[in-house]
Order: sequence, then structure tokens, then C-alpha cells
Amino acid sequence: MPLSPDQVSEFRTQRYNATVCLLVKINSDLMILRVKPDQPLKTHKPGQYTLLGLGNWEPRFPGTQDELPGSVEESKLARRSYSISSSVLDENGVVAEAQHKDWLEFYIVLVRKTNSDKAPSLTPRLFMLREGDRIFMGDKITGAYNLDKVKPDDTVVLLSTGTGEAPHNYMLQQLIYQGHKGQIIAACCVRQKMDLGFLDLHQSLAQKQSNYHYFPLTTRDLDATGRKRYIQDLVKDGDIDKANGEPLNPDKTHVFLCGNPAMIGVPEKNRETGEYTYPQTEGIIEILEKRGFRADRGHQDSGNIHFEEYWS
Repeated sequence: MPLSPDQVSEFRTQRYNATVCLLVKINSDLMILRVKPDQPLKTHKPGQYTLLGLGNWEPRFPGTQDELPGSVEESKLARRSYSISSSVLDENGVVAEAQHKDWLEFYIVLVRKTNSDKAPSLTPRLFMLREGDRIFMGDKITGAYNLDKVKPDDTVVLLSTGTGEAPHNYMLQQLIYQGHKGQIIAACCVRQKMDLGFLDLHQSLAQKQSNYHYFPLTTRDLDATGRKRYIQDLVKDGDIDKANGEPLNPDKTHVFLCGNPAMIGVPEKNRETGEYTYPQTEGIIEILEKRGFRADRGHQDSGNIHFEEYWS
């Protein structure tokens, strides 16, 4: 039996602890969402993540995959982890301190359907939100994907696909605000140009910051040469090295990868032999490890390639 309006109102009061303070639709399937919690924000680091949630009683975006009858309990919350993003500049167009605000920003893509009978539960509901609506946000902000090991003169390479750019935007804000001296090179690969939600921002920053370089890539809109290029191509073709002014040096470079697992290419460990095997599709980890880099192998065995597999 569906929940009554009174029950819905009661559940919203009991379960929700934050308010949508800004919502910007980049296109019909992509948005920037700012959420202000009822309680003061906890200290956190750029690159980390927290939970967002909405009740299964909330309406779903039209045209998305229907949930099978009885497949969800209406009184429960649909929750998912999201990396914290940033629009980098404050209202005056200045790069501000990363934690000067009382809200968090998220960069979210609408998942319209899955490859199974289980419909996407949260994003079809998130895309029905309006400014002023209530929402659940987790009390805990966590994650080991951060800039802790980066030194002021290191080269920082931020490579992402789609909304995997979110944590990199927050990292970029901190690096620029703190006056990072090394080169900062970012790239984001999407299907179409309209999916580059922060394109104007990055191009403007690249013009103002002599040590910042940005590469937008699209796989449906071919580049000037008529090629379809991926993040792997940027590395293999030498674009990243050229932006850096010299070949990437593993001793003073940190590479951050967030997005499509095929782009990242995390090797799988054989439990019996301890050996690692790369995926069939060549990813950035394989390309760079052949050049002397080393990916993280857990919290106690860190390298200079750090990754967050982030896929809808």
C-alpha cells in the first residue's frame, strides 16, 4: 500500500537533514547540486566523498527505467556515495579557500536505465529536486583519495571521465588557492561537448594560471584532426608531457584517475602468485607503470598513481 501524504511528510521530517541550496542543470541529464546540512560541516579533504539519499517514496524523473512492483520498500532511503565537487571560484570570481563555505557541491549525471531489471534508484529522484527541497546527506565525509602526498613543486595530473571530474575540481581549487608551484594538468573525456559542465571554467583558469593546462576530450564529437581521442591517447601521444614542459618524472609527479574503470585499468592480483595482471583494455595505470610509475596497492602500499573507480 502506498504511503499516505501524512506518512510522507513525517518520513521527510525524520529522515532528511539537509537542504538543496542551489541546483544548476547543465543539460537534461547533468546537474550541479549544492546541499547545506542542518549541522555544521565536518572537516574534510578535497577528493573525499559522502552519502546523498532520498526516500523511495519520492517521485522519479519521467522517461527513466521503471522500478518493478515490490522491488523497493517505499519507506526506505535510496542512498549512494558521491565525491564532493567544486565550481572552484566564489561569487566574486576568485579562487577561494576550499572549506570556507557551509554547503557541499556535487556533480551528478542522470542514470536513466541499467542493464538489468533493477532500475536506478537514486538519480531519477535527485533530478526531480528543486531549490529549497530537503534531502539526506551523510554525517561522515571520508576517503583516501586526496592530495596528502603532493609536494608544492610536484606535477599534478588529474585525469577523469564524465562526472569523475568532480573530486578533481575540488583538488584543483585547493592547489590553486595554496599557490601550488608545480604544473597542474587536467583532462576530462565525455561523449559530447555539452557534457563538459565546467569547460568554460577550466579554459578561463588555464588562461589565468600559467601552470594550469586543461584538455577536454569528446568521443562523439571528433577533434580537429577527425580523430576520436581518449585519455589514454593524451598520455601515449605526448600531450601531457608537452604541457608539463618535459616527460613526466615519477619522482616528482602524482597522477589522479577518476571515472571509467576501463580508462583507469586497475590490475588484478593473483592471490596464489601475488602477481598482477592488467585488464585486456590498456588503461592509464599500465601505460604509466611501463614508464616507471606505480599505482597504489592499498593504504599501506602507496604509489604515485592514485585512483577512484567511479562509474554509474
